[in-house]
Amino acid sequence: MDTSLDRRRFHLLSLGAAGATLGATLPAWAQGNASRPLVLGMTLEPPGLDPTAGAAAAIGEIVLYNVLEPLTKVAQDGSATPLLALRWNVSADQKTWTFALRPNVRFHNGEAFDAKAVKFSFERAAAAGSLNKDRRIFENIAAVATPDPLTVVLTLKHPEPDLPAMLAQSTAVIVEPKSAATNAQTPVGTGPYRVAQWQRGASLTVVAWPGYRDAASIRIPRVQFRFIGEPAAQVAALLAGDVDLFPRVAAARALSQFKAQSKRFQVISASSRAKTILAINHQRAPLGDVRVRRAIAMAIDRKALIQASADGYGVPIGSFVTPDTPGYVDCTAINAYNPAAAKALLTEAKATGLSLSLKLPPVPYARQGGELIAAQLAAIGINARIEQIEWAQWLSSVYGSKAFDLTVISHVEPHDFGNFARADYYWGYRNPTFNALYERMQNAADPAQRLKLFGEAQQLVANDAVAAFLYQPQWITVARAGLQGLWTRTPLFANDLSALSWN
Repeated sequence: MDTSLDRRRFHLLSLGAAGATLGATLPAWAQGNASRPLVLGMTLEPPGLDPTAGAAAAIGEIVLYNVLEPLTKVAQDGSATPLLALRWNVSADQKTWTFALRPNVRFHNGEAFDAKAVKFSFERAAAAGSLNKDRRIFENIAAVATPDPLTVVLTLKHPEPDLPAMLAQSTAVIVEPKSAATNAQTPVGTGPYRVAQWQRGASLTVVAWPGYRDAASIRIPRVQFRFIGEPAAQVAALLAGDVDLFPRVAAARALSQFKAQSKRFQVISASSRAKTILAINHQRAPLGDVRVRRAIAMAIDRKALIQASADGYGVPIGSFVTPDTPGYVDCTAINAYNPAAAKALLTEAKATGLSLSLKLPPVPYARQGGELIAAQLAAIGINARIEQIEWAQWLSSVYGSKAFDLTVISHVEPHDFGNFARADYYWGYRNPTFNALYERMQNAADPAQRLKLFGEAQQLVANDAVAAFLYQPQWITVARAGLQGLWTRTPLFANDLSALSWN
């Protein structure tokens, strides 16, 4: 018997009672038929709620734009739009950025948002010992000037034309200095929602904040995020009406059920900037040998893997860049599927009979695709020992302690190519040639030259087989009919609750 589904039903019943209690505590302006609560499904539960100190994308899925706000907000096309910054301008050399801040903004604890809070947040993100996964973005800031409370001037070490879009990510949220240390449990931001309850292992509830600068514009008074990992349970929760919205749901095999009920459901298939890869630990012998890594990459049939891992909803990639990224170069011909050539490379490298660990986090795409990857590696003589681990274990042992040989993971951040220049990053890639090329790219102020160097860097990463680059996911969203404001593209992992409303 599958007791996990019974436990899930118990959680849902318990949460219904908790939700009723929370509804009773809502202010009068947020009650009534005009605005109704929302239940949003998520595959993974975040380990904490501070995106500046944790690598899990699930953190941003809850807090970004909702509880904690950055200077800018990403649009569906990936461009930056105003948020806590009303406008900005940049010098000709793209090294000096001036941001005009939104006036009369306060944090949830009543403290004023101003230039000092921005300076604190960015310097904290760049400081020695910072756990911010995008620390390199903030280390590029040579100085943060605050000429007045509503002006911030960033002086960069290297030009960065994408800075406004980078500052729209969850790692760039502005934190209130006095509360920064406790944001992982009780985040204090400037956003339209506050965290009301976190029932570990089941759900997290946010409620609209009456002190928000534009409180009247918020149409959803309460949102409950429910954590449902199993694909079958995700589908069941939607069909039963227990969940109103499930972005990035693992429901490809059940889409016909939802499409056949168009009066009840809407289905959106969205492109993404995510890259699903088979990450390889370069610091474990013989994986430091490029021939071995190329053999691993050439053993994998990407098209078959997309079918097994993502039920066909994906586009093959050959480097760490998606086809809709400016400057994309098609590298899928590099290390293309060729088991015979893969075997020859292993023989040349004297690396036959390998036995490697393959650690799979609990997301469906990794568990579903991992079995096929292991079978394809076995076909070239590599024994991939599958270890299914929980998300907290993946973050601590794989990402944190680098205790792995191989792992399947989707990198969902749109501006993370610079991680190949980080010697301490979890995959352990260290190549002075790449670092020099990336440095030249970073110092190129001319857009055409920058894109040219970016293309060269993509090809170098592919030729080095830094990872086995698999596919760009096409995310599926299933929502109750009548819910408006949903994204039709996925530039990053976020659920902008302020854009949602019921018809």
